[in-house]
Amino acid sequence: MPFKRSATACLALTILAGGAFVATHVIGAPNPQAMPQATPQPARIVTVPGMAPVVDARNVYSEIGPSHLSPAVRGDLQRIYVPNLRSNDVSVIDPATMKVVDRFKVGTSPQHVIPSWDLRTLWVANNAERRNTGSLTPIDPRTGKPGPAVPVDDPYNMYFTPDGKSAIVVAEARHRLDFRDPHTMAMQYAIDVPQCGGINHAEFSIDGRYALFTCEFDGSLAKIDMVSHKVAGYLKLSMPATRVREGADPRIPGADEVCSSRKGMPQDVRISPDGKRYYVADMEADGVHVVDGDNLKQIGFIPAGLGTHGLYPSRDGKLLYIANRGTHRIHGKRHGAGSVAVLDFASGKIVARWTVPGGGSPDMGNVSVDGKWLWLSGRFDDVAYRFDTQSGAVTQVKVGGEPHGLTVWPQPGRYSLGHTGNLR
Repeated sequence: MPFKRSATACLALTILAGGAFVATHVIGAPNPQAMPQATPQPARIVTVPGMAPVVDARNVYSEIGPSHLSPAVRGDLQRIYVPNLRSNDVSVIDPATMKVVDRFKVGTSPQHVIPSWDLRTLWVANNAERRNTGSLTPIDPRTGKPGPAVPVDDPYNMYFTPDGKSAIVVAEARHRLDFRDPHTMAMQYAIDVPQCGGINHAEFSIDGRYALFTCEFDGSLAKIDMVSHKVAGYLKLSMPATRVREGADPRIPGADEVCSSRKGMPQDVRISPDGKRYYVADMEADGVHVVDGDNLKQIGFIPAGLGTHGLYPSRDGKLLYIANRGTHRIHGKRHGAGSVAVLDFASGKIVARWTVPGGGSPDMGNVSVDGKWLWLSGRFDDVAYRFDTQSGAVTQVKVGGEPHGLTVWPQPGRYSLGHTGNLR
C-alpha cells in the first residue's frame, strides 16, 4: 500500500552507505507497526470446469492435511504397496507391524502404484519394457487384493485430469499421452509429444489448465494445454556448473565436480504451495530446477544430492522431501550415497539432510497420513525405507526385486491426480 502524507504522520529518510535509504519515524508521528495491518487476500483461483475449487490459493496442499481423510477411504486397509520391477510382483507392508503381510504377482515390469481419481482403486502400472504386453492391475484398497489386469499399451505411469473424466496413461516408449476412461481404461484420445523422449512424471497447474511433463531422455519439460488438448511448448533445462561426483559422499568436502553433462535427466515434478513455481528433480544435475510454469521459463536451481529423483510435500505444505537415489545411473549399485534433502518452500533453502546408514537408494513413495513418516522404495537395495520426518532416522523393510513407485494408503485429500499419490 503506498504511503500517504498527513498532518499527523510523516517519515524521515536516512541515507545509508551506497545510496540506499530507510524510513525512520518522526517524533510525535504514530507508529505504523502499532496500527492494524490488513492481510492481503490472494485472488480466487478460477479452475477448469469440473475441477474442485481451490480452497486456499496460498496453499494448494491445504486439503491433504491429516484431518482431511475423505469418506471414500473409510475402511481401507492401512498398507504400503511396493511394486517390484524385477520380480514382477507387489509387496504389501503393514506399517503397524513393519512386516510384509502379502505379496502377489502382477504384469511385467510394474513401475508405480497409482491411486485413482475417486480414491477407490489402486492401479499397478505394468509397462512391460520393450514388449507390447503392458497392463494395469487394479487393487481393492479395502481388501488389499488385486483384480484381473486390464491390457493397456505401455503404461509407465498414470495421472488423472483434474476433473476426473480421464486417466492419462503415460506411454513413455511411444512419446505419447493416452487419455482413457478412468474406470474401464477404454481409449478416448491421445496427444503425441514427439520432442519429449522419456516422458514420465507430471504436475498440474493450480487451476488445472495445463500440466508439465518431464522428458527424462531429452533433459526438458513438455507443457500440455489441458483445455485444448495439445502441446503448448517445450523447455530445455539448463545444467548447473557443478554437481556431485559419481560414487562420492556428498557430505565430504571435494565431492563436487565440474558438470560436463550437456543435458539433464528430469524425473519427478511438484508445484509450490502458491502454484507459482515448479520444482523439477534431475538425476544428472543432482538437484531441483525451479520453473515458472505459466511462462515456461527456468528461474533457479537448488542442489539437493546425488541422483535427485522423487518429490513429496509435507502434510502442511511447508516442506518438500527430496529423494536422492545416490547415482546418476539408471541402474545403480547397492549401498550407494542415497539420501533425502528437506526443502523449505518459503525460503527455498535445504533445511535438513538425511542419509541411510550403510548406504542406500531412496527413490519414490509418499508420506503417512499423520505426516510422521516418509516411505520410499530402496531402488537398488530391494528394501522399503521409513524415514522419521522429525529426526530423519530410517527403518528398512525387505521387499522384492528392484522396488520402484510405492504408495502409502490411505492418504488425505479430495481426489488423486495420479502417480504415487498426488492428492489435492
